[in-house]
Amino acid sequence: MVGIALTSHISYVLVFMEGLLSFFSPCVIPLLPVYMGYLAGSAKTEHDGVIVYERRRVFLNTAFFVLGISFAFLLLGTSFTLLGKLLGEHRYLLIRISGILIILLGLIQLDFIQFSFLQRERKLNYEVTDKSVNPLVALVLGFTFSFAWTPCIGPALSSVLILVSGAKNTVLGFLLILLYALGFLIPFLLLGLFTSQLLNFLKRKRNLVKYTIKAGGILLIIIGFMTFTGYMNGISSYLNKAQAVKENNISGENTEDSASDKGNNDNIAGSDNKGESIEESTEEDNNGTEEYEKTNFTLTDQNGKEHTLSDYKGQVVFLNFYATWCPPCKKELPDIEKLYKEFGSNEKEVVFLGITNPKSKDYPNNSDEDEDYIKTFLADNQYSFPTLFDTTGDILQKYGISAFPTTFVFDKNGKLLGYVPGMMTEDIMRNVINQALESGE
Repeated sequence: MVGIALTSHISYVLVFMEGLLSFFSPCVIPLLPVYMGYLAGSAKTEHDGVIVYERRRVFLNTAFFVLGISFAFLLLGTSFTLLGKLLGEHRYLLIRISGILIILLGLIQLDFIQFSFLQRERKLNYEVTDKSVNPLVALVLGFTFSFAWTPCIGPALSSVLILVSGAKNTVLGFLLILLYALGFLIPFLLLGLFTSQLLNFLKRKRNLVKYTIKAGGILLIIIGFMTFTGYMNGISSYLNKAQAVKENNISGENTEDSASDKGNNDNIAGSDNKGESIEESTEEDNNGTEEYEKTNFTLTDQNGKEHTLSDYKGQVVFLNFYATWCPPCKKELPDIEKLYKEFGSNEKEVVFLGITNPKSKDYPNNSDEDEDYIKTFLADNQYSFPTLFDTTGDILQKYGISAFPTTFVFDKNGKLLGYVPGMMTEDIMRNVINQALESGE
């Protein structure tokens, strides 16, 4: 079964780069000769002052040193991922706060602002001699080194941990931690292979350190801005044709209507709310009794017409969550309108529905402008496809929406095929719709 999935490569690349730049910090580089000297166990100095290490021994100890650091990072990632699940019901607020915190960490790294507690160093004192160094000792050394909190590594790693706490599932949280760790640790592995050459090079180029720290701070600010605005999920999106994963974290309260469910669905981005997941579906689900109980809703559009998702069984449903202020949304809305008309204005095989979250007196913190503004926006841009008003935000929470735009696609049997968080081109939309049409045959 073809599924719809999406990854945000830009966030992965930035997290990896943060890890890489964390290595080139004034808190790490001055210690490299000491740590690599421990890991080498023995070294000799040539007559011209060049230090030479035993490569095989250095690489073996470095590999275990890296494992120790990775283990500590994973422990930190586990605690932050669990935190993310506990805060799942307030994911919108968490993402906004996370973006602000990451920007602050970037400003700290650029020395625009300072907090004394971030400049404290905590580490375990462990004395190592050349004779005692072996892979096990290197493992312990790596673990203790990873907790040597400094004002350089702290902001970068903290920003990644914040992203982890908002990750849509544990696997993605661990992936972000592993990418940061990989960026931070690859230079160590290179040191294991080219210890003599690299250490002597770094010794000569120590002045470059200040520039890498500034670059790291700028990256933090970029990541923070993208997290706060929702661009983190909206850039470099693509459609992945793959086997549908047999789990889906859509949750929330059951509704009255029900339709078919085969229980074979991709993960829904950011849906860590309370309730049963698709992964927990039974054989009865496969016969068609549970799917719409998890995804169904009844909302009113800009023309006052009610729409119930389960009423569209027998048609492919293209469900797009967007906001009128969102630049990527504005770019794809004309394509949605074009396809809406091309496929018969919801009278034939495909139904197009938009969902917004308008503000009101009762819900002043909703994500979009008020209903009147949205209606004017639709009229001014001549968008006629139904845009439904989720006035309470319950549907956004049920679907775990953490960024705009995000699109869900259901086949003719009412089966959720998957999701696409981020802007799509017209060609990708057609591809998604064609997949859904083919899957329902």
